[in-house]
Amino acid sequence: MLNGTTSPLPSLILVDDDPLIVDTLSVILGQEFRVHSAASRETAVDLVRSLPEAPPLALIDLGLPPSPHEPDEGYKLISALLSHAPDMKIIVLSGQSEVAAARHARSLGATEFVPKPAQPSHLKQILLDALKANAAEVEAAAGPAAAGSPLDALVGVSEPMLGLKTQISLYAGSPFPVLIEGESGSGKEVVASCLHALGPRRGKPYLALNCAAIAPSLVEPTLFGYARGAFTGAQTAKAGYFEDAQDGTLFLDEIGELPLALQAKLLRVLENGEYNRVGETASRKSQARIFAATNRDLRSESKTGGFRADLYHRLSVFSIRVPPLRELGEDKFALLTHFRSLYAAAAGTPHFILSSTAERLWLDYPFPGNVRELRNVVIRLVTKFPGREIAARDLESELDSGAVLLSASTQEGDSLDEAALRELSRRGAFNLDDKLEGWERAYISAAMKLAGGNVSQAARLLGINRTTLYSRMAALERAEH
Repeated sequence: MLNGTTSPLPSLILVDDDPLIVDTLSVILGQEFRVHSAASRETAVDLVRSLPEAPPLALIDLGLPPSPHEPDEGYKLISALLSHAPDMKIIVLSGQSEVAAARHARSLGATEFVPKPAQPSHLKQILLDALKANAAEVEAAAGPAAAGSPLDALVGVSEPMLGLKTQISLYAGSPFPVLIEGESGSGKEVVASCLHALGPRRGKPYLALNCAAIAPSLVEPTLFGYARGAFTGAQTAKAGYFEDAQDGTLFLDEIGELPLALQAKLLRVLENGEYNRVGETASRKSQARIFAATNRDLRSESKTGGFRADLYHRLSVFSIRVPPLRELGEDKFALLTHFRSLYAAAAGTPHFILSSTAERLWLDYPFPGNVRELRNVVIRLVTKFPGREIAARDLESELDSGAVLLSASTQEGDSLDEAALRELSRRGAFNLDDKLEGWERAYISAAMKLAGGNVSQAARLLGINRTTLYSRMAALERAEH
C-alpha cells in the first residue's frame, strides 16, 4: 500500500499480517512517510527487491505467518532485511513482548523494540529519531573522504585495526580483485569504500551491488545488462553494473549468494574482461576492478561444491579479513565516543556517560552483532539517557543477556574447570542453579543467533528437538520475571 502524496517523503516498509493494524498505521504514519506494506517475510523481501531503492526504515511484527504466535519469522525477516539493506533501521512493533524476544531481536540488528499497543505519537517519534540517525550516518560517511584520509572512517587504533588499515593501504593501488571476509555487521562495506578511495580509480565510478538484495532471476540482467526484447518487459536495452562501472570499481556484496550458474559468467569477466548482455551474442569488455565481500567461509564451500573453487581463487588474489568487534579491545570505547557524538548531535541532546562499572561491562561485552550492534545500542542510549550517567544495570538491559553471561564466565583458552575455579575463587559461594540457568540461557541465545532466529535450526545446534527448545525458552522467560 502506498500513500498518494507526491512529496519526497522517506520510505517505510511496514510488515504485519493484521490488515486493521496495517490500515491504521498507514493512515497515522502516512503524513510523515511513504508506507509500503507486506503481510509476510516472503512478500516483504520481494517488495524490497522490487523497489528502486531500499527504504531506510522498517516497522515489523515478529509474529508472522506461517507461525504468527511465534517470533521465528520475525527474526528471519530482520536478518533478511539487513542482508538486503545493511543500513536500514528496523523497529520491531510486536505482541511478542517478552524480554528475551526483545533482546534477541536487537542482537540480530533491530534498532529498537516497541511492545504492542504503542502510542502513535511515541511510535512516530521513534521512527523520526531513527531517520535522523540514518541521515547522520550518511553525512558522516561523506565527511572523512572530504576532510581527511578515507581510513578515518575506520575508527580505532588496536593492533587488529591497524593491521586492517595497513592491508587496505597495500592493496588499494593494485588492479587485482580483493575478497573482503568478515562477520555480519563488522564493516566490510566501509573497507571496500576505503580501498576505492585510496586507489588510482578514486575519481572513477564506484558501484555497489548486494547480491542478496535482488531476485536470482534478475542477477544476470542487473550485472550484465540486457537487449531489447531479451525477456518479457524488456522494452528497451539497458546497461548493467559492469558497463556502468566503466573503468572504475564494482563492489559485489554478499558474493556467496550469487547463483552457481552466474558464477561461471563472473569468472569469465575476471579472467578476460568479457561478458554478454542478456539477449545479445556480441561480447563486451569490462575494465572495472572487482571487490567482493562475504560473511560465509567460501574456502570451505569451494571444497564442498557450494561455491566455485576457480572463482574463489580468482576473487581472493588479495584477501582482507575484517576483525570482529570482540577482538578490538578498547576500540569499543573509541567507537562509543564516535557514535555518541554523531547521534547526540543529530538528536540535539547532551552526551550520556557510562559509570565505571558500566564501562567494564562495555569492554567485556563481545558484541556478537559487531559494529552494527554497538551502533544500535548507542542510538538507544542517546535517546533514553540524554545527559545522564548510565549504570551497569541500565546498560545490561540493552545488551544480549546470553552474551553478557558468556563474556563474564569465560576467558579465551580456559577449560570449564579453570573457569569454575576462577569464578569460585573470586566470588566464593554462589547459587549453582542460577549459574546453570545462566549458561543455558547463554547457549540458547548463541544458537538462536547462529541460526538467524530459526528455532528449528537452533534446536538442531543444541541437540534437542524444537518443542523442547520452546519449553526451555518459556521456562527461562518465566524465571526472568
